[in-house]
Amino acid sequence: NVLFEHIQNMLTKDTAVIAETGDSWFNCQKLRLPEGCGYEFQMQYGSIGWSVGATLGYAQAIKEKRVIACIGDGSFQVTAQDVSTMIRNGQKTIIFLINNGGYTIEVEIHDGPYNVIKNWNYTALVEAIHNGEGNCWTAKVKTEEDLVEAIATGTGEQKDSLCFIEVIVHKDDTSKELLEWGSRVSAANSRPP
Repeated sequence: NVLFEHIQNMLTKDTAVIAETGDSWFNCQKLRLPEGCGYEFQMQYGSIGWSVGATLGYAQAIKEKRVIACIGDGSFQVTAQDVSTMIRNGQKTIIFLINNGGYTIEVEIHDGPYNVIKNWNYTALVEAIHNGEGNCWTAKVKTEEDLVEAIATGTGEQKDSLCFIEVIVHKDDTSKELLEWGSRVSAANSRPP
């Protein structure tokens, strides 16, 4: 996955990764963390949306690390308002919002129309929350070139801002690990009691 190759290059002892439940979790598991790099995930209960609040708390508690959060669009919709507190507290987190138009992890377990979500203009939402107060920068990327440029800006001239990078991906752009896991969970869920 191209996004996670670039995230790998961002990791140092001064960063921490928050991996949302779902495909971000499977992709972040492959990252090679340098010594001292933080890492948090929550897969035990499959709590979609937990990572936005976790990002807020981690960045507030461990200010010397720059948090890099990988969050799906469906998960973000559950707790998006926490971005307001991140901006108010001057956090310098980089959020990669992975926009694939739905609850991909749920699609792999049990597909249905309820897994397609209403697409938001995520960058405009974060800009509205920002409202010109505090340091916040947003970008929407559709190509690897755009991604490289956004990462350079977020780690360069906007390094002292909360950086929100919306990454547009195809709905079927998912890891093989998620496909395998979803298939197993689906089979287990369809067994008679």
